Amino acid sequence: MPEEQDALLTIGISSRTLFDLDHSHQIYETRGLEAYREYQIAHEDEPLQPGEAFHLVQKLLALNQEQRQWVEILLLSRNSADTGLRVFNSIEHYGLQIERAAFCGGRNPHGYAEAFNCDLFLSNNARDVRSVLERGQAAAHLLGSHRGSGKDAEHGRDDEVPVVPSLSSPGSGGEIRFAFDGDAVLFDDEPEKVYQKHGMKEFARTEKEAASQPLQGGPFGPFLHTLHQLQSRFPGNSRIRTALVTARSAPAHERVIRTLREWKIRIDEALFLGGKPKGPFLQAYGADIFFDDQQGHCDSAQEFDVVTGHVPSGVNNPRARRVETPETVAAQAEPQVSKRSPKVKRMAASKGRSTSSGSRVLSRLPK
Repeated sequence: MPEEQDALLTIGISSRTLFDLDHSHQIYETRGLEAYREYQIAHEDEPLQPGEAFHLVQKLLALNQEQRQWVEILLLSRNSADTGLRVFNSIEHYGLQIERAAFCGGRNPHGYAEAFNCDLFLSNNARDVRSVLERGQAAAHLLGSHRGSGKDAEHGRDDEVPVVPSLSSPGSGGEIRFAFDGDAVLFDDEPEKVYQKHGMKEFARTEKEAASQPLQGGPFGPFLHTLHQLQSRFPGNSRIRTALVTARSAPAHERVIRTLREWKIRIDEALFLGGKPKGPFLQAYGADIFFDDQQGHCDSAQEFDVVTGHVPSGVNNPRARRVETPETVAAQAEPQVSKRSPKVKRMAASKGRSTSSGSRVLSRLPK
């Protein structure tokens, strides 16, 4: 067992992104909550099929060493403990090193993402994702791809014979390849607001004039910093690779490069696409997961079988009306958790990082 210490990278994930629960979802929609509960209990010894995030989770956990846990995956679920038992049984079946969980009985688990000090939260519930983003933590609404799940294409059952994805795909040799959009994801959305209001010509002019002024950090700035820290623990042999995949082009490229330099963050690849569809380039890069704030870019990625996290932040994502999901019917109210200063308390916490290092990052990222 790894020694008892905080992991450098902590990711919270919902049960419906780790495993394919579509068939169970259909039971809820057609027969109601009690039938859903009875079905899960009756099938709790049958392993669930891998879901969209399963492949990524496998590769991340493979980074851990016998004496050092670099990555921790937490389960943050709207399921109850009753229905969640099948999820934990499936975790054990696949040999995943996931030990901590919060089953919230239909309620939003966003408060536990902060309590567990998560660097990233992945869920297929857009409302939960927004709640976590509003608290200053990186979060994404995980969208599907054609390769992410092992679900039987004809029957769509979540209790078919499990199919385990290979660790070697899509990145070779177990390498984990993250891809990020720039504005409203790694950086704030002020440049995007200029583009939306005044058009491309004014955007290019203002970005050229501000080339020497670092961009403010966006919701995924701290997450990129954590990945960079993890990469630095394996000099010359890192199995994590990062890429910036942005619609920007010259002359707007310079400010981005100077910003990353100012943050003292090395990014492995930078693609300035000038508005071209991102899907083919993400496929060529071999992205394990891609984060973007614009639905159109997410759609392009999905067309090329790239698991995609939509980041509902910034000017392109006005707050949407609440939509109920299968698990929410059991909850009548949200838990009242007081808001804290989102990034200061999280990044200055332990997790093997010094307070002074966290403060330096915070000086470059929005409060």
